[in-house]
Amino acid sequence: MTKENTEKNLKHTVAKGFLWGGMSNAICQFLSLFFGIFMARILTPDDYGPIGMLAIFSAIAGSLQDSGFVAAIANRKQVGHDDYNAVFWFNILISLFMYAVLYVCAPLIASFFNQPVLIELSRYNFLGFVVASFGIAPSAYLFRELKVKQKSIAIMLSITATGLVGIVMALNGYSYWGIATQSIVYVLVRTIVCWYFTPWRPSFKVNFYPLKYLFAFSYRLLITNVFQRFNWNIFSFILGKFYSRVDVGNYTKSAEWFNMGGEVVNGMVNAVAQPVLAKIGEDKERRLRVFRKMMRFTAFVAFPLMLGMSLVAVELITIVITDKWLESAKMLQILALWGAFMPLQSMFTNLLVSSGRSKIFMWCTIVQGLLTLGLLLAMSNFGIKTMLIAYCIFNALWLFVWLYFAQKEINIKMSMFLSDVLPYMLLSAFVMIATYFITSPIENRYILLLSKVSIAAVMYTLLAYITHSEELIETVSFLFKRKK
Repeated sequence: MTKENTEKNLKHTVAKGFLWGGMSNAICQFLSLFFGIFMARILTPDDYGPIGMLAIFSAIAGSLQDSGFVAAIANRKQVGHDDYNAVFWFNILISLFMYAVLYVCAPLIASFFNQPVLIELSRYNFLGFVVASFGIAPSAYLFRELKVKQKSIAIMLSITATGLVGIVMALNGYSYWGIATQSIVYVLVRTIVCWYFTPWRPSFKVNFYPLKYLFAFSYRLLITNVFQRFNWNIFSFILGKFYSRVDVGNYTKSAEWFNMGGEVVNGMVNAVAQPVLAKIGEDKERRLRVFRKMMRFTAFVAFPLMLGMSLVAVELITIVITDKWLESAKMLQILALWGAFMPLQSMFTNLLVSSGRSKIFMWCTIVQGLLTLGLLLAMSNFGIKTMLIAYCIFNALWLFVWLYFAQKEINIKMSMFLSDVLPYMLLSAFVMIATYFITSPIENRYILLLSKVSIAAVMYTLLAYITHSEELIETVSFLFKRKK
């Protein structure tokens, strides 16, 4: 195969992965939104509080369970049965051990938050780790082989089953027990579907030797993932300690809506970026070209989506899940502004992982996590809004730390980064500000929400067309060819 054909195939793979990943993630987030609306109308912020307090423990345990092996397998040139088999059995053993530790620690967790209900609730909620351990190996297979469609189907079916179970339990008065059951059902269904799409099967003849070289790559990712999950959940942890259960519940719901929007882009990036960059190899010029292409498309989608979410947060939340969640909507407005930068950060971290720079990834994430913790503790007496603004500004600025290390890998300059990202950031900001002032006289919030969405979408698309946005042209061209 010629270099030109290889380049075309890679470009098609990237486009297909991005667009399928983006569309399927949008469907998944719509399903989450659909079922989440029913749950939020039935339950209250107080019901979401206990699960929010446990989020950081669930996240860290999930990182320990994965152990970075999914990324390690994706980065290896040759992977065989023994690799997957070792990962499969190791994850089951480590998950059982973690559950035993957390089971014993449940009274300590409840005492820390002064919430006795967390003893039994945490022991039940953490069962999801054991169930999820059976799905790590097939998930690694689908990720390595760029089976974005198959993974998306697994997630869609999981969300549907989870939503139905949660609604039934909420209607029958199980409140936070229903939310905990949702997480268990989600990993159960996703694991079953991943196995269905994976041709590989485990055997009882186990050789753990492959873990030696897999762990040599993944141990830094393991530490990094622990701190990443810590960073993402530290806010609810601090709220649980210094504020009320209702405050934790409001933040948990705002973070849930934030993740639904952010995952449309972030999930698309994570599904494609690392395996594609790893397959390119050591050709820095080609890696830079592909990376900038993906970064421009990420900015093209992320900024209007997340800034738009901030624009409509209050109307959206109060209409669909009632005024009892107004405080959550105000938190979402702030979170969404940081969310526009989060997929770009994922691009840089995927670049470092695909380049084998897991050590840099690890230390940057550790420092970021420790500084975030110190910042939130220092700001804890100034109110939740001030803490949240400081948290978002700090994390957005940390993007330039990732850029510094990316420069060493693919020679991407600050000027390149700004020329790729700044146009879409400024265009999106202009569109949202203009839309806000155009719609400000409207008093009916139903009409206001519809007007904001319609005007912003039309204005952004029109201005992108007028400015000859390459990403808009290629997206339309790709969709038209697929349809044809």
